[in-house]
Amino acid sequence: MAGEIDAQVQQILADVRARRDVAVAEYTQRFDQRAPTDGSYELPRAAWDERAAKVAPVVREALELAARRIRAFHERQRDPDVDVTLDGVRLELRVTPLARVGLYVPGGTARYPSSVLMTAIPAKVAGVDEIIMVTPGASPETLLAATLAGVDRVFELGGAQAVGALAYGTETVPRVDKIVGPGNAWVASAKRQVYGEVDIDSIAGPSEVLIIADAAANPAWIAADLIAQAEHDPEARAVLVTTSGVLPAQVDTELVQQLADLPRRAIAEQALRAHGAAVIVLTLDDAIDYANKFAPEHLELQVADAREVSVRCTTSGAIFVGAYSSEAAGDYLAGANHVLPTGGAARYASPLGVHDFRKRTSIVEYDAVTAAAHADAIAALAHCEGLDGHGRSALLRGKRV
Repeated sequence: MAGEIDAQVQQILADVRARRDVAVAEYTQRFDQRAPTDGSYELPRAAWDERAAKVAPVVREALELAARRIRAFHERQRDPDVDVTLDGVRLELRVTPLARVGLYVPGGTARYPSSVLMTAIPAKVAGVDEIIMVTPGASPETLLAATLAGVDRVFELGGAQAVGALAYGTETVPRVDKIVGPGNAWVASAKRQVYGEVDIDSIAGPSEVLIIADAAANPAWIAADLIAQAEHDPEARAVLVTTSGVLPAQVDTELVQQLADLPRRAIAEQALRAHGAAVIVLTLDDAIDYANKFAPEHLELQVADAREVSVRCTTSGAIFVGAYSSEAAGDYLAGANHVLPTGGAARYASPLGVHDFRKRTSIVEYDAVTAAAHADAIAALAHCEGLDGHGRSALLRGKRV
């Protein structure tokens, strides 16, 4: 199945690259039954504002609070430039924002305004001039989030053709430097295939939570957090690791009770049956070792001395310290980014942040005296590598040729 999707996406991307807006319109009509208005899929600002105004006040207030907290946390992530002089050579690492970023947002029945905040706010904090959002039908909540986060333009486009339009540019959709945001298998394949033409955030796998709990942990809270993860998707991973021999049965009882009236019960049950687990270990050290090997997207520590334990957990996308720190809080309101590495990638990857929207340029500046002083060493290294032309360029500046 994945191979078939990749092959079809490859064809769509090639067609979009060649025929641009015409191809985008054909695929959008075929898959979403939507035609462009006056030759463009861009949502006029007046229509955008009109839809955003329909958001219920309680949701508007929650989004405004989340936006403030996310912005406050990410404003402290800006990397400073580096400027140092070493024996006559001035070296700089100049940090500058990307010029334009594309944000993919799922549409239709899906509403993910929190993901808009989590992706667009760090980009704006980084100094990105323009954020282009594509979505196959934006909800009022998504458009309000786009306003709060500083999104500049919205196009009602989705699927692989939207990714291709952002990556290559069309007559109406501007080319971007980076594409971020979640999507289905077609979107994920398209992002993977345009990487190199543009940068991307990541190819996200199924969402994961691993909970380390001791005998004092609350079974109802653990069950609720496992369900919160499982209701995302039938492929979601929800795992409990505990030193208690009785806690898993207590959690299982709570799962049955809490699933009974869950609107997304079928999805959560499928995920728990297929990918849920309770692992009993002898010691807390064993639990920490298990978590570090698993490298989960989300790690909850519902144990005594959770802060101390957190220092020893080294391979998680996000760590939730203590029983009161729910993964749901991290998804929406805490302020840390919820775009996290999955599938064990937390061993080497990091949460999305301001650094993902800034690039670094090395600056090297020699004076005449230092150029002459370094010439022989440069030439020796160049000769060692069989690149004598390199050595000559240094020796000329040292007036040795």
